[in-house]
Amino acid sequence: MVREKPFKPSSGWSAVAIGVVLAFVAIGTLIAGIRGGSALLVVAFAITVLGAIVAFSGLFVINPNEAKVLQLFGAYVGSARDAGFSWALPLYSRRRVSLRMVSIEVGKLKVNDLDGNPVEIAAIVVWKVVDSAQAVFEVDNYPDYVRVQGESAVRTLASRYPYDAHDDAVLSLRGNTQQVAEHLQKELDERVQLAGVKVLEARISHLAYAPEIAQAMLQRQQAGAIIAARQKIVDGAVGMVEMALARLARNQVVTLDEDRKAAMVSNLLVVLCSERNAQPVINAGTIYQ
Repeated sequence: MVREKPFKPSSGWSAVAIGVVLAFVAIGTLIAGIRGGSALLVVAFAITVLGAIVAFSGLFVINPNEAKVLQLFGAYVGSARDAGFSWALPLYSRRRVSLRMVSIEVGKLKVNDLDGNPVEIAAIVVWKVVDSAQAVFEVDNYPDYVRVQGESAVRTLASRYPYDAHDDAVLSLRGNTQQVAEHLQKELDERVQLAGVKVLEARISHLAYAPEIAQAMLQRQQAGAIIAARQKIVDGAVGMVEMALARLARNQVVTLDEDRKAAMVSNLLVVLCSERNAQPVINAGTIYQ
């Protein structure tokens, strides 16, 4: 595996100064050679021209958050990261690699969750290159590599969690977005390390049931919400009944036998758990008549 190694190029301004001097020398030797007809002056002219060409053709610019990967006849020489005007041998091939943060969107994918329900899911991934040599030499096209791995990671993630969990101990795609996003980031980061890429953030941007089951799942969610609400109402009503019976007995307001307690409990539960307002009925008699 090829790892990045630093390369320190020479100053480009120094190369420009040398090239300008060689260009003037070449012009002077050309004029002198024409006048004197000396073969040495012709050779000197050719050498200075070649030197000026080398000085100017080796110039290149490195922008901030950018790296230049240098190769010599296929061999990796190093990566230059220092921003500025630089110079290196013209024989070095130079390939630009951006070190800026990149944000990509993994489009809507239709996958099956842990329960087998078809869902639509999309994600946002923020990444950057941290090793320019790996990005260039280990994969053919590192942006496409990150995109494909992102789609694969999102599909795998969706199959490991249910869309919605009915138990608080079970993680779900809808109910535990932070934990799911951290899992997605970790898994994707492991997948793209080979390409010298670091995943900075990954989060789900879209999550919904597939259209063919959306209506059925909506009814299921509504039924679950109604059941959960009813459970809380019943729990609260039973607590209030217990409190009422305990206070009546403690304050000796009225003495109730088991039949009267049962009737009172029944009436209180009907009043507290009913969806409609209770209609009072005055009983002028007794339960024993």
